[in-house]
Order: sequence, then structure tokens, then C-alpha cells
Amino acid sequence: MFRPLTDYNFYNKQVLLRCDFNVPIQDGKVLDDFKIQNALFTIKFLKKAGAKICILTHLGRPWDIKDKKKRQEKFTLKPVYEKLQELLKEDIYFISDEIGRGVRRKIKKMNQGDIAMLENLRFYKEEQENKEKFAEKLSLLGDVFVGEHFSVCHRKNASIAILPQLLPDRIMGHQLAKEIEMLSRIFNHPPKPLVVVIGGAKVDSKIRVGVNLLKSADFLLFGGKIANTILTVQGISIGKPWPKEAVVQLARHFNLTDTKIYLPVDVIVSSDPEGKDLIRETAPGVVRKDEDIFDIGPETIYTFCEIIKSAGSVFWAGPLGLYQTEQYMKGTKAIGEAIANCNAELKIVGGGETVAAVRSLGLEDRFTFISSGGGAMLSFLSRERMPGLEALKTQ
Repeated sequence: MFRPLTDYNFYNKQVLLRCDFNVPIQDGKVLDDFKIQNALFTIKFLKKAGAKICILTHLGRPWDIKDKKKRQEKFTLKPVYEKLQELLKEDIYFISDEIGRGVRRKIKKMNQGDIAMLENLRFYKEEQENKEKFAEKLSLLGDVFVGEHFSVCHRKNASIAILPQLLPDRIMGHQLAKEIEMLSRIFNHPPKPLVVVIGGAKVDSKIRVGVNLLKSADFLLFGGKIANTILTVQGISIGKPWPKEAVVQLARHFNLTDTKIYLPVDVIVSSDPEGKDLIRETAPGVVRKDEDIFDIGPETIYTFCEIIKSAGSVFWAGPLGLYQTEQYMKGTKAIGEAIANCNAELKIVGGGETVAAVRSLGLEDRFTFISSGGGAMLSFLSRERMPGLEALKTQ
């Protein structure tokens, strides 16, 4: 179904390597190189195999800025290119020309093992509009497509959903294959008991993941906005607006008398919109209309941590509170440390904020696998069709 890196002779082939280097940048410097690091194995493999490597990626939402010069200054991939050179410890090419004959000539003149990076694909509106003509332009730059872009495989963009199909050969990158292998283990005979921790926002997608994991999970621990939504639908009002109907129907799958489902019994709230003061601990059912929940409380933390201690496998997606603020990081920190310290055979964490929290706590080396996907990981676990994976299939 998917062709691996080891099943192809890349020597002297022009490889279009689609990555996701959509990383945070400030003052021209990459703040977090996690996604770039994830692609290094595949880049080095292709280099050693004698390929001519052309990296395709995107950055941000350039078209939110109308002024062309400001758009190109803010969303250029030059900081990413510089970071990749630093990580590879070698010089690579940066091609900022408009995609066409000139770019084709430059790539063709490259030597075996050379690496080039094209400028931001999202400088072309046709990329996000999923235009076939744009994908055809890209296809003329290479002989073979290699996908190392799991975190955007749920998007229907030209370089993701169409381009692979236009080339005679399409290959799955090392990290992408690892993502599928590890995330599939959550469904396919994980060491028991399987403890699933779901928090954070993105209620629509995370609640679908929760429903899909009802059968395979032994414990489902909910925090954050998804917990608030389930509590609201199940009749424990916290004075917030009623969720949209699709979410309501999914939330009704969670029977609060089911011994595998755990929701917060105490929470930390504030009537200040930013949570800076007027902080108190209370039960979810008596949160006032002028208050917002910013973290789980100590009793919930204790219960969740005790369950995690017995886990054979743990999957965690979404922080339990506003972890970036000191007074609301207790829940996320406690859960992260509990997972890191437990004896589970399999420990998987994913999602941008969750991974950032794990890394800020210095716990990344104590997890079996850290998924690069946020929305893509949730789509995969929800068993949704993913255009980027469909396009990579060989039959």
C-alpha cells in the first residue's frame, strides 16, 4: 500500500521531498526545530543514496497580509533554510525564483547528494486552493515524490493531495511511516490497560477521537474544554453556551456512569478573562456564569495520576489547563510527570501545545513516541480520510 524508503533506488534521481517545516519564527530565528529534526533521517538517507533533493514546504498564512513585500518578508523560509543548514552542518541551496523553467534548470544541474529548498509554497494561492495546474508545475521539478509531512496529511493542498499522484513513484518517509506505525498501536493491541488523556481545545475533533477510542481504551481521562463540553451536555451546567448539535450528539456517547470515563471533579476558575486574579477552586457544576475554567483541581490531579500509575499504554493529547501561566500549569505538569514516571510500555503524546508542554518540562526523552501531528493526528485517530495519505498509496 505504501512504498518505504528502502524499496527504491534514489541514485541520481530528482526527489521532491514534501516536509512540514511550518515552525515558529521570531526576529528571523526558528524558535522550535522539532519538525525540522524529525525530517533529518530521511534527508540524510536520500543524500547518502545519491539523490538530488528538493525540499518543498510551507510557512504560516501569507495571504493574511495584503502587502506583497511585507508578506514575503514575514513568511520567507530563509530562517528555516538557515536552521536546516545548521542541523545538517553543511551548505544547501535556497531557491527563491518563481517556479518554472529556471528552477527546473537549477535542480537538474545539482550533483548527487545536493540539497535545495524552495521558497514558501503558500506564496502561491494555488497551493491551498488545491489547483492541479500548480501541482503539474511542481511535478516537472522531480522524478519521485517522498512524503515526510504527516502533520499536514489531513490538508487538501496541491503539493499534498495531487502532486504525489502526478509522479511515477511516490515513497513514504521514515518519520511518516513511524507516525502511522505508532499511532496505529493505540488501536491494534496496545499493552493493557490503555489510558487515554484528552484535554485542550479543538473540541470538535478531539471528541471524535474520544468516541473512537471508547472500545479500545480502559480509561478515558478528560480535561480542558472537551471535559467542559461533555459535562454541559450530560446535564452538569457550567453556565456556558450550548455546544453545536454535531458535538452534542458525540458528547452523548460518554455515559458518566461508565467506570472507564473520568471527568474533573474540581477545577480552578477565575472571573478575570485572562485568569490573572479572582482565582478559586470549585466543582464544575457550580462554576459561575462570569467565570472560566483554567485548570483541573488537586483531587482530579490525584485521581488521574493514580490511574496513570497502573497503565500499560498511555496516549495523551491536549494540556489540562492554561499551562503557559504558572498558576495554571499544575494539572498539565502533574499529568506529564505521571506519564513520564509510570512503567507503561507505550507512551505516546501528540499535538502542538501538548508537545510544547512536554518539551518545556524536559520530559520528551521519557516518552516512547512524540507525534508531530496536531490536526493530522486527530484525523488519523478519528479514522477520517486523509488526502495526503491517500495520495501516497501505490495501489
